[in-house]
Amino acid sequence: MKHHMKRKIFNKLVRDKIPELLDKNGGETETEVLDNKKYIIFLAKKLREECEEIISAGSKQNLTEELADLVEVIRAISKVNDIDFMEIENIRLAKKEKYGGFEHKILLKSSNAVNKI
Repeated sequence: MKHHMKRKIFNKLVRDKIPELLDKNGGETETEVLDNKKYIIFLAKKLREECEEIISAGSKQNLTEELADLVEVIRAISKVNDIDFMEIENIRLAKKEKYGGFEHKILLKSSNAVNKI
């Protein structure tokens, strides 16, 4: 007889193998396969979740893992919107060439030429 453990409600998007791994560890999971409309909504929530986890990462290792999770979410958002991930990288590089990156740590305090760029 299985013990009756309290169920935790998640209602969040998880990686594809998570339910299987939970079940292998004695869990009984309830899942739903989302349609694209709901999937996009839950990807946006996941994006916010990963950003918060990056902000609160306590170590370099944890930060590295959270950044990897963020990239995976970005790839999923790209795919569901039929955007080639390499196109994103190409646009990133073009913008870096034109506007620079963030390496110089510049804080823009004010300008009267905002609409001139």
